[in-house]
Amino acid sequence: MKKNFALRVDSEIFEAIEKWAADEFRSANGQIEWILSTALKKAGRLPKKADAQKPKSEESSS
Repeated sequence: MKKNFALRVDSEIFEAIEKWAADEFRSANGQIEWILSTALKKAGRLPKKADAQKPKSEESSS
């Protein structure tokens, strides 16, 4: 299940995210979600249930 919420981001940060997203053929929203997921996983804070639901294609590309 996805949850919607408003996020205010500095315009320079958002432009960098948009460029990075375009380089990886993702939307800005998808890129932000990937960045957050990667950071949570690295910090050991990603819930096991969410980690188990990740598609295999994402796991192999990391």
